[in-house]
Amino acid sequence: MTDFGIGELRVDGADTEARNHSSEEENEDWIKPLIHQSQGAKEFAYCPYSKFRVGAALLAHDGTVFTGCNVENASYNLGLCAERTAIAKAVSGGYRSFKAIAIASDLEDQFISPCGGCRQFMREFGDHWSVYLSKPDGSYKEMTIEDLLPVSFGPEDLKKKRLFTTKNGS
Repeated sequence: MTDFGIGELRVDGADTEARNHSSEEENEDWIKPLIHQSQGAKEFAYCPYSKFRVGAALLAHDGTVFTGCNVENASYNLGLCAERTAIAKAVSGGYRSFKAIAIASDLEDQFISPCGGCRQFMREFGDHWSVYLSKPDGSYKEMTIEDLLPVSFGPEDLKKKRLFTTKNGS
């Protein structure tokens, strides 16, 4: 069940079911609406060059959902992916910890998968949260950030003891 608050989307029941993972049927209660929101976000994609629409719906631990779509640019490398758009919206709203993200595209024969840059961007916020790769028919495959980016480098690696320091002591 999805309920709409002022200026935000929420997925009811997401907090309990996502944490417990007690049954696939319970998961369906919040996963399907999250995937549906990613499909809706895809409708706003600005992709005049690739014609490849992507939408994302990012679920925070309190049930708040942030959506994003890809936004292309004539200077190709300045475009934004849907996943990074959703995460940037969440971070700019004060969120730093996420439960799941659903990704949607128009690919019928395969599940949409995030690009390498998005995988690293998502990894910045942990490696054990869920990623739902979907198809237009609503079917999905669940993975984690760790599944998508094994042996990754994250913020905690910057805190590890290093052998070398620079001349200014850093």
